[in-house]
Amino acid sequence: MTPPIPIHPQASPSEAPATATAAELAALYLRPGSLQITPPPLALYIHLPWCLKKCPYCDFNSHTAPAEVPQTAYVDALIADLEAALPLVWGRKVVSVFIGGGTPSLFSPQAIDRLLADVRARLPLEAGCEVTLEANPGTFERERFAAFRSAGVTRLSIGVQSFDDAKLHALGRVHDRAQALAAAEEAARTFDTFNLDLMYALPGQTPDELQADLRQALALAPPHLSVYHLTLEPNTLFATQPPSGEQALPDDDTAYAMLDAITEATAAAGMTRYEVSAYARAGHRCQHNLNYWQFGDYLGLGAGAHSKLSFPHRVVRQVRWRDPATYMQRARAGQAVSNSDEVGRDALPFEFMLNALRLADGFALDDYRARTGLALSSIEPALQRAEKLGLIGRDFQRVWPTTRGFDFLSDLQALFLPEAAG
Repeated sequence: MTPPIPIHPQASPSEAPATATAAELAALYLRPGSLQITPPPLALYIHLPWCLKKCPYCDFNSHTAPAEVPQTAYVDALIADLEAALPLVWGRKVVSVFIGGGTPSLFSPQAIDRLLADVRARLPLEAGCEVTLEANPGTFERERFAAFRSAGVTRLSIGVQSFDDAKLHALGRVHDRAQALAAAEEAARTFDTFNLDLMYALPGQTPDELQADLRQALALAPPHLSVYHLTLEPNTLFATQPPSGEQALPDDDTAYAMLDAITEATAAAGMTRYEVSAYARAGHRCQHNLNYWQFGDYLGLGAGAHSKLSFPHRVVRQVRWRDPATYMQRARAGQAVSNSDEVGRDALPFEFMLNALRLADGFALDDYRARTGLALSSIEPALQRAEKLGLIGRDFQRVWPTTRGFDFLSDLQALFLPEAAG
């Protein structure tokens, strides 16, 4: 193996050579700077990239699974990636673990057990650490739920999307209504907490069809519900071949009415909308996602995984190699990171607000100062504009989005872009 290239002490993270070790990167990230940042809680995200079939709306880094998923080789690569990254997170405890994809439930419980055991052997986890696994409702995956629980998974997130067979077919899902119901029921028997993913504004969906999906989802009494508006994302099949005719997506007014119906129905069922797309019963908020939204740190392992890591004088974002085969090869060589960039001082306000303003409770002003290293004066003009537009409320301790702010979240977040500040 070629020896790592020394890093110039004045280099920026984006100038670090691909052969730099994590120890060299840590020295680079720890160099003096003008910001004074208090490191926030640290979470761990692990990406398992394979699915039975790529859905036409999905823009995640997912790949159709080969006849035999290379589970052992991939877990080996994940652990090599983690070991190489340890110098960047020395001494920090992990508050949550999220295994996403792809379809992580394609991996055997034995592979997940080994993965979590190897993680625990290398990183200290907080007591009661939340460990989430994403799963599909297919029968094959459902039969593994109890074994996943025994392997150390504490929370399941099930990608139901709809209980309507016609809508599931339009979305390219590989499960049907019966499998979705059975998966939710099995999750309720097996886990103390679980999440159902639901989508709305589906191809050809009417308000009555959305109401039927909602009634069915809430009848299952999930502790947590994530509800997402289907959008046409770039680099997806739907973007190049959008649903049309009778299968066209609902217009904006219909979609807004659907969201109102979702908010009303979940509130009537005793669920709180604590984030733009997340509804939960008391004690069941997703701790991992809360850490994201509160501008916490996360170390991302796996093909295409993203990391956001704070150091005393800077915030750094990393991306792993996207292609699974390339990732495994690079990770085994200690070179899993394809891109590493420092978040510029002028970009930090928007980066923070992009997350924090998604929360109904908003954010504490002290957290903004601690996690960006910036003074409140850096956002005061934007806060004044947002308040004048009725998009936020605030006091001496917190800032939070109003109902109008939730409805026009993108407009609210855009007020904190560097160009808006000028």
